[in-house]
Amino acid sequence: MLNYLWSFMIIFSIIISGFNGGMREVTASALSSAQGAVELCIKMGGIVALWMGVMRIAEKAGIINALARKMTPILDFLFPEVPRDHPARKYIATNLIANFLGLGWAATPPGLKAMTELQKLNKNKSIATHSMCMFLIVNISSVQLISINMISYRTSYGSVNPTEIIAPCIIATLFSTLTSITFAKMMYRKEK
Repeated sequence: MLNYLWSFMIIFSIIISGFNGGMREVTASALSSAQGAVELCIKMGGIVALWMGVMRIAEKAGIINALARKMTPILDFLFPEVPRDHPARKYIATNLIANFLGLGWAATPPGLKAMTELQKLNKNKSIATHSMCMFLIVNISSVQLISINMISYRTSYGSVNPTEIIAPCIIATLFSTLTSITFAKMMYRKEK
């Protein structure tokens, strides 16, 4: 549905621009935006590679497993149906740690693996389990200590103080995560 909406808006805008004699501006804007997107991708590629590498080193060094063990009380509270020795817990912990550090790119692969492992525990494959829903909610709202992603974007666009968003990000993501966990727990109790 959104594809149709966006397609309509783009085509409609181009047609209106053509009738108003603004095709030169549309073409110039499209080309400069495409160039800006490529430049941003190249700049962000280095940052992504750096933090993906840091997460891989942390995983190989056993830091992720150690942090996952330290997170056992949190994981027990959020995911009571997932056994402690199940691989999903490691992937969930890795995803939460990466999100906590604001590394959305580094959180995606373990997040996908966590969902795959959670699906293996699912008795009814056509309906998401409570653990799957909780993981999705926590992953989307994720508390971020340092929003490296946003700081990188702000730096690449020339912000004078790209780190000024740290405190508001912590507050906003803390409230969103607590609200989402409370809602999920209430829905789970209602379901029982």
